[in-house]
Amino acid sequence: MSTNLKTLAEEANERLADASAQEVLAWARETFGDELVVTASMADGALPHLAAEAAPGVDVLFLDTGYHFAETIGTRDAVAATLPINLINATPKQTVEEQDAQYGKDLFAREPDKCCALRKVEPLNRVLSGYKAWVTGVRREEAPTRANTQVVEYDEKRDMVKLNPIAPWTQDDLDGYIADNGVLVNLLQYDGYPSIGCAPCTRQVAPGEDPRSGRWAGQGKVECGLHT
Repeated sequence: MSTNLKTLAEEANERLADASAQEVLAWARETFGDELVVTASMADGALPHLAAEAAPGVDVLFLDTGYHFAETIGTRDAVAATLPINLINATPKQTVEEQDAQYGKDLFAREPDKCCALRKVEPLNRVLSGYKAWVTGVRREEAPTRANTQVVEYDEKRDMVKLNPIAPWTQDDLDGYIADNGVLVNLLQYDGYPSIGCAPCTRQVAPGEDPRSGRWAGQGKVECGLHT
């Protein structure tokens, strides 16, 4: 464990707890420079947009699991083409076909945690190992597992500083930022997919349902393991 990073995160969280997302990202860029990376699921381009304003040329990491909707890949490509960011497309060690050959077809349906570990967690950890701080778009209201998310945290598993600059944002805050800034949005958001993951494990959500209820429906699973 890096005592320095842990102390830095704790002190920064105290100082930035009520700061704007832009202020948090500006501090991160000033503090970590090129050792800062932003993760984006490409449900929308809000976080890359925020980061590009505070830190032009910043690295933005997308986990290309091999199972994404075409709309998600399209959003990724459009965000990369229109914002001053450096897109990093992280891929698993195995293709879907290679994984099927080793573990059997449709591992996601039988062992979703194993599939997420192979196609999300391992690639993320591999790429993050080259940085000191990472930025996420986690918001407290998204799920009970995220309710206590701090703006700046020490990620003990990875020995990094983890920044969650939009943790306090409500859905209205997010929608307002998207509308005010003409931010790109994944088209699936307009078709009943408020939370978008891999295509085989994401279903449409009915009006009034929990926004994340379409993720791993029927599996008793609410997180892929990136943030737990």
